[in-house]
Amino acid sequence: MDSTVPIVIAGALVGFAVGLTGMGGGALMTPIMVMVFGVNPTAAIGSDLAASVFMKPFGALVHQRAGTVRWDIVRWLLPTAVPAAFGGVFLLRALGDGDDLEQRVKYVVGTALMLAVVGMLARMWLDRRRTAAAAAAGESGASGASGASGEDARVPVRPVATLLIGLVGGVIVGMTSVGSGSLIIVMLMLAHPRLRANHLVGTDLVQAIPMVAAAALGHLLVGDADLGLAATLLIGAVPGVVLGSLVSTRVSGSAVRWALVVLLTGSGLSMLKASSTVILFGCLAMALLGAVTAVRDRRSVRSATTDTANATDTADATDTADAAGAAEMAGVPGRR
Repeated sequence: MDSTVPIVIAGALVGFAVGLTGMGGGALMTPIMVMVFGVNPTAAIGSDLAASVFMKPFGALVHQRAGTVRWDIVRWLLPTAVPAAFGGVFLLRALGDGDDLEQRVKYVVGTALMLAVVGMLARMWLDRRRTAAAAAAGESGASGASGASGEDARVPVRPVATLLIGLVGGVIVGMTSVGSGSLIIVMLMLAHPRLRANHLVGTDLVQAIPMVAAAALGHLLVGDADLGLAATLLIGAVPGVVLGSLVSTRVSGSAVRWALVVLLTGSGLSMLKASSTVILFGCLAMALLGAVTAVRDRRSVRSATTDTANATDTADATDTADAAGAAEMAGVPGRR
């Protein structure tokens, strides 16, 4: 196709965002295919899912080698997530056909994108709470604080909640390709609030492979997936994921996450046929929220650094005084 190079570049950018933040795959790729390249919405969903089947294992393998996959949670997710993702494809087809289906799919995707925005905001808020709790535990100096309020890799699985997460997440992914990295991980955080962040990401990536494969198979059966388009996306997406993963170890993904929030807000509102004014104000509101959050984070870091320095100075002064007192007593013979 004549737009091969731009699609490869788009795939690389999306892959880089996924590798850097763990979010934004279907939430970015599907609207880009629809709004930028004019791909039919159902074909965009199916092609994105087909590409994700080959892209997800790269991140999952890294986490498996690092031991950050909770296989017990994966086993409780898959019984509902896989059939729900497959069934979501046919639920999408039940919405109609032709132009009516295309318009309804845009509304469904737009709704899923706005849910993804809410999910990303919720995830960042939960991450901030975890960081604050860990900092408070460190300041308290209690030896058992981390076990009481911090993250834990061994939190027990909640079977009923996890099955429901698989059911809801699978349907959304099967219908829209959105949610495997932005909605399900947030629901897992809510169900297992003390589970370590890296275990959340690793668990979500592993369970997403069979779930996305089931959804992609459904779209292939109904003729929605364009394998040529999926292959073109992968040419850029695979190196993009690898590069993003490498950069993520050196650079904070906070700014990228907020950029994704702004972009997804605009894409979602556009899919829902909101007016230009609403789209503009929605994006500006998210950008302002991100800027305010960044300023608060910097102030918190400076405050924490100052507190640590003051505590260190106080401890050093106390140690010096104690040492001087001990030396004085040692140098006075017969002192009682």
